Amino acid sequence: MNVTDFTMDFFSLKGKNAIVTGGNSGLGQAFSVALARGGANVLVISLVEEDGETRGWVEDCGVEYKHLLGDITADGECKRAVDACVAAWGSIDILVNCAGICINIEDVTKFTRKEWDKMVAVNLTAAFEMIHEAGKHMIKQNRGKIINIGSLYSFLGGQWSPAYAATKHGIVGLTKAMCDELAQFDVQVNAIAPGYFATSLTEKTRSDPQRNATILSHIPANRWGWTADLMGACVFLASDASNYVNGTVLTVDGGYLMR
Repeated sequence: MNVTDFTMDFFSLKGKNAIVTGGNSGLGQAFSVALARGGANVLVISLVEEDGETRGWVEDCGVEYKHLLGDITADGECKRAVDACVAAWGSIDILVNCAGICINIEDVTKFTRKEWDKMVAVNLTAAFEMIHEAGKHMIKQNRGKIINIGSLYSFLGGQWSPAYAATKHGIVGLTKAMCDELAQFDVQVNAIAPGYFATSLTEKTRSDPQRNATILSHIPANRWGWTADLMGACVFLASDASNYVNGTVLTVDGGYLMR
């Protein structure tokens, strides 16, 4: 391809079909809407009941939306999601592994094996299973985009939640391993590592003056991220504009890691 062949159409997702795990709440909702704004049909599988908000925002973009209520750690659920996407629209072009949980314990000695297993199952094993199922179709298609969602704790220690840090470090390793496997089939595997974002999950921290000030002191942008701040990164990594971007972790953190 020559430089004169590039157009802004490379950022378009028109005609593409996407799955977003955990895609109807929090950061996942932003990813779902971003893909829809780009022109992709969106299938969400999550434990959160559909409330109509995400569907409305997606369908307002002139694309189709499907929601599956399911637990991606259960046997067969990842395959069910991928099969549903292919049955509905004929292909799976984009996968965003966003579903995740964080169990905070004040003392690491109180963090149990049960809590560890639950977090590994949701944050890491389910991401592998989704890639395993979607990858089969992407290999046959000879195209695909996989976006794993990491965290600042993909790079930092995990005070009060060792499993969260371990799984988010694992997401980076999984991204690199799957890139190495799938790049030959023109499937790009990358990750987004969000920083501190203003969501319902962080409301308690943001309302604590001391903790809020401590976090802001580490962010050169001097503000928490808005979920919309993640949407451009998602569209870029899901589009043809990133066809030679593979195995990378795109940090969206307002500069937190630079300080």
